[in-house]
Amino acid sequence: MKITRWFLLILLVTGLLSGCTGTPKGVTPVQGFQAERYLGTWYEIARLDHSFERGLVDVSANYQRRADGGIDVLNSGYNPEKQAWKEAKGRAYFIDSPQTGSLKVSFFGPFYGAYHVMALDPDYRWAMVAGPSHDYLWILSRTPSLPEEVIAELLQTARQAGFDLSSLIRVSQQQALQK
Repeated sequence: MKITRWFLLILLVTGLLSGCTGTPKGVTPVQGFQAERYLGTWYEIARLDHSFERGLVDVSANYQRRADGGIDVLNSGYNPEKQAWKEAKGRAYFIDSPQTGSLKVSFFGPFYGAYHVMALDPDYRWAMVAGPSHDYLWILSRTPSLPEEVIAELLQTARQAGFDLSSLIRVSQQQALQK
């Protein structure tokens, strides 16, 4: 019985350290991904609600190449209730081939979460990203807004992939739009 408990403990610790980098059912990461074209600033157009961005507006992400082949991540957003900016710095590495839009991202030491680019404009003007489960979804754009027809197509793709969009938040980009 002690061996079974020890084995389960090892599995638990290994799972925690390796993180949640699985791909949700129905999600296929894009192929032919070009990291150099993906680098730079992206504006968050919409997201499923979750605790670590709750209440934030004017959310953006900036991606830069790391010397070790990974990608530095800087997420920022404004909390109007606290009248303060919030930033999160992380690092990302490809899970498989760099030509597959599937990365593991860490903002907290050895713990990684999935970042799966599941839809991407051929000109890298917009992207839709899933996390490790159907609880995480983001629509990103190089500009602070996207045409409604593009958003509608992306939301249809998300529904077909099994996402419940009832808690989808359209992210205000007022400060970026005023620039």
